[in-house]
Amino acid sequence: MSANWDAVATKLAEADTPDIVVQIFRQHYDHLCSGEEATIREADIEPVDSVTDADALDASLESFGRDHLASTAVLKLNGGLGTSMGLDGPKSLLPVRGDDTFLELILRQNQSLGIPLVLMNSFSTEQQTAAAVNAFSGDVDVISFLQHQVPKIDAESLMPAEWPDDPSMQWCPPGHGDIYAALVTSGTLQTLLKQGRRYLFVSNADNLGATLDLRILGHFIRSGASFMMEVADRTAADRKGGHLAQDADGGLLLREKAQCHPDEEDQFQDITRHRYFNTNNLWIDLHQLNEYLEQGDGTVSLPTITNRKTVDPKNAHSTKVFQLETAMGAAIETLPNTDAIRVPRSRFAPVKTTGDLLAVRSDAYEVHSDHSVGLIQSRQGAPPEIKLDDRYFKKIADLQERIPVAPSLKNCETLTVEGNLSFESDVIIDGNVTLTGSESLATVKAGTYNGKHAI
Repeated sequence: MSANWDAVATKLAEADTPDIVVQIFRQHYDHLCSGEEATIREADIEPVDSVTDADALDASLESFGRDHLASTAVLKLNGGLGTSMGLDGPKSLLPVRGDDTFLELILRQNQSLGIPLVLMNSFSTEQQTAAAVNAFSGDVDVISFLQHQVPKIDAESLMPAEWPDDPSMQWCPPGHGDIYAALVTSGTLQTLLKQGRRYLFVSNADNLGATLDLRILGHFIRSGASFMMEVADRTAADRKGGHLAQDADGGLLLREKAQCHPDEEDQFQDITRHRYFNTNNLWIDLHQLNEYLEQGDGTVSLPTITNRKTVDPKNAHSTKVFQLETAMGAAIETLPNTDAIRVPRSRFAPVKTTGDLLAVRSDAYEVHSDHSVGLIQSRQGAPPEIKLDDRYFKKIADLQERIPVAPSLKNCETLTVEGNLSFESDVIIDGNVTLTGSESLATVKAGTYNGKHAI
């Protein structure tokens, strides 16, 4: 079946794919064709019992980190579209606090620190993001580059997938593990090094908890590590997320859900065994990364993640395909001298659903003086858990229509909304609350709610 590589190579060549990316994709394609398991078996790994705790870092590291801001930059993964929430543009342009978008808050954070903002965009987010950056009134050095595209592979023939109805569907991003190749092929790695930027903090644009922490920066520099992953304690809500583990030699590794063997689902989801999940907040020493690339073949070899999809994700009957991807956190097992650090849950606050967005828009969060957004102190790092009925709240437009003003969630533990409900202003959610309606629109009146209520 590997003989079909010629067809794959031709498709890549027609798209002017850089040689490094072709080389990497060939490795993943050969791995797919070999039939070898792309899983990490439980017998081959051990749990990680403890890592350095960010809360226990010496306070002096903050000033040490501040002294090295001139050598630091922040990179945000900005390739995501908010399609699952009904958006047709970059998720980072979604208003999250008043009229402020993710991107505007991020730009202000970097402006206050006086350091460059690096954006890894996708072909889908590049133009709208550039327009938003140009419209920003502040003074921030913004460097942007594109992640690559690779062909989806027909699951039956292992040929490049074809979809004449929409040829763009034939391509997919190769996962955020593409960051290393894209930094090189775009020239961004060398640009940053020439600017004297050595330390790079990387996180998702939709994670407002992931700000540049000066104490963690100071610790990372002092540690001498080439790479450091921020991990947090796994809860029941994180059972399906990638977790930290170690190999037989004690080396750290990341195991993603797609790398779990179906027979070992229970062990993968055992949060008492595998205690730490990857927040996707990473620290990279660009000097050491560059040295590693120059001494090797110019690539960071990462494990293949084989995702089974349909060529048109909105059409379950379209051609079944493999998307060959990598995770940037998997570099923890590839680069030399890597480490992990336990961080508070507050540094992991991604907005993946309208329920997440409602929480961030509420009084459970606040905007700090440095333009970061975080939980109010009384929450002690624990966000409210919000579950909204997908039938009526999955899309942003539905949320806006039914809950134009966020209820008070500062004392909320959990909020579950079932049915077709709209909210008046001045609704207060206290403790654990379930609000139940029917298919007919009903209104949650102003007032305080605790426990279960039929509306």
